[in-house]
Amino acid sequence: MAVATQAFKGNLKKALAGLRRIDLEGLRWRVFDAKGQVLGRLASQIATVIQGKDKPTYAPHQEDGDMCIVLNAKDVSVTGRKMTNKFYRWHTGYIGHLRERSLKDQLVKDPTEVVRKAVLRMLPRNKLRDDRDRKLRIFAGSEHPFVDRPLEPYVMPPRKVREMRPRARRALIRAQIKAEQGSAGPIVKKKK
Repeated sequence: MAVATQAFKGNLKKALAGLRRIDLEGLRWRVFDAKGQVLGRLASQIATVIQGKDKPTYAPHQEDGDMCIVLNAKDVSVTGRKMTNKFYRWHTGYIGHLRERSLKDQLVKDPTEVVRKAVLRMLPRNKLRDDRDRKLRIFAGSEHPFVDRPLEPYVMPPRKVREMRPRARRALIRAQIKAEQGSAGPIVKKKK
């Protein structure tokens, strides 16, 4: 472990916090690479692995999940206009002190917290939630202190893109035909 701690340049105390409270015997260490992944889809896969729903021995009242290491949290992507329109809100406790920060600003300040909140909000709100949170380790870059563990990279399932709706498909075909006719020159209609 001494070699692993020298290579890791982050906050080692924060990275190893709470590991003594987890029974690490028999747990698999799954590695998720967040680079270019959509935040919600990544979080739902992590939540499934942390709960142990991918195992045949899953029971909702038992803690069977695996350790999850998320790398490159700063490179996660979102769809639509969430980068500017999604806000994280909290209250300081003083009157009128409702604070908010956009997703773009939160990614600059602490990208690990974005992924953590996305995953924790997908977990059931019960007594096992804190134990599951301890099994989640998120790093902004690609370095982590767990290189001495038997790590298994998690392969994200392919994204299923639905076909175009019939009306949109017809509109696209009409636009292509119109563009082809426009490039071929004007069409002269004969009078009868």
